[in-house]
Amino acid sequence: MLTPTEAARLILEHIAPLPAARRPLREALDRVLAEDVTSPIDLPAWDNSAMDGYAARAADVASANPDHKVTLAVVEAVPAGQFPTKPIGPGQVTRIFTGAPLPAGADTVVRQEDTEPAERGRITVVTGRDARKNVRYRGEDIRKGAVVLGAGTPLGPAQVGVLASIAHATPLVHDAPRVAFMGSGDEIVDLNRAEDILSGTKVASSNSYTLDALIRRNGGIPMDLGLARDTKESLRQHLAGAAERSDLLVTTAGVSVGDHDFVREVLTELGGEIKLWRIAMRPGAPVGFGLLGGKPWIGLPGNPVSVMVTFELFVRPAIRRLLGHTLPFRRTVPVCVGEPITLGPKLRHFLRAVVKPAGSGGGALTARLTGPQGSGILTSMARANALLIVPEDRATVAAGETLSALLLDDPHHVAEAPF
Repeated sequence: MLTPTEAARLILEHIAPLPAARRPLREALDRVLAEDVTSPIDLPAWDNSAMDGYAARAADVASANPDHKVTLAVVEAVPAGQFPTKPIGPGQVTRIFTGAPLPAGADTVVRQEDTEPAERGRITVVTGRDARKNVRYRGEDIRKGAVVLGAGTPLGPAQVGVLASIAHATPLVHDAPRVAFMGSGDEIVDLNRAEDILSGTKVASSNSYTLDALIRRNGGIPMDLGLARDTKESLRQHLAGAAERSDLLVTTAGVSVGDHDFVREVLTELGGEIKLWRIAMRPGAPVGFGLLGGKPWIGLPGNPVSVMVTFELFVRPAIRRLLGHTLPFRRTVPVCVGEPITLGPKLRHFLRAVVKPAGSGGGALTARLTGPQGSGILTSMARANALLIVPEDRATVAAGETLSALLLDDPHHVAEAPF
């Protein structure tokens, strides 16, 4: 069996970013740029005021103080959206508002509250604290011809704003992947059979809802293939044509060694190529990966916790790679184990945990398990904010030892699998 790290590396070796297309900027949030974007303009496009006040010369106002006020002539007023028509010379100022271009000759904006009215057409400066201040200089944010955002940059709200500021209305971004998913099992039913679920005769397809949410949360477009029965015929019906309609195929259950685990066999009959089917980890050892019609397939276990853990480790990075992200994996962080842990088989364990600072002032992180760690206890994932990683050579872990944890809401990512 491969280690989780080896398995993650193998999967991503067979996945490349999807083709790119130009999209309206309002539709580009959370997409990834497929090209460098250079600016056609300086930003700001001109020296402008950072304050409402008076554009002045530092030489005229630097010496001003309450005991030595300076009175200057106002030559014109320039609101935002208009341009000055007159330069200023010695002893002159221009009434100016935030964002308005500075007149020639000005190197200072005296804020309005540092002035007093004088006789008509003049203003008195009471302090020189703003000499050579409150000016936004041309190109101080972006220079014309500079790369503003590089290929591979995810577009968050700030990046969308930057593109808007240089009138880049249709960025070239990678398409969002269509992720087809399917569950299987005679005991599994959808929520339209609530009576059977509540009577205990059938099991709710919680995995379908979990996968739909996980795919959406991570930037994919979910395509529900429904629930297959535990027969080869039903699996063929659900899987036939799935590769042509999707960019990634995810199945749950049916990849172990039970009498009704037919997924690998059916995929092979449909022309698929199986590249791995077990990983040395718990929960989630029966994970499969292969290609069907040239599209990647990842087969997850059937237990709800195993689905979420293996999705985080293997499917989520695959979606990010399809989206064009260059850093597909969440990082791990060191944590202090807050309780003794005893484990069974010599496998790499991913335990559901709550990680938080040890003290009220922050600092070192401490990890405590969410409770029982069975792969069917979905509430252990609902309570967790991290996966605590216990290496395969550790049958026991003492309280106070340091291990690595993968924080499930961590926005920081890395290029290689750290688990």
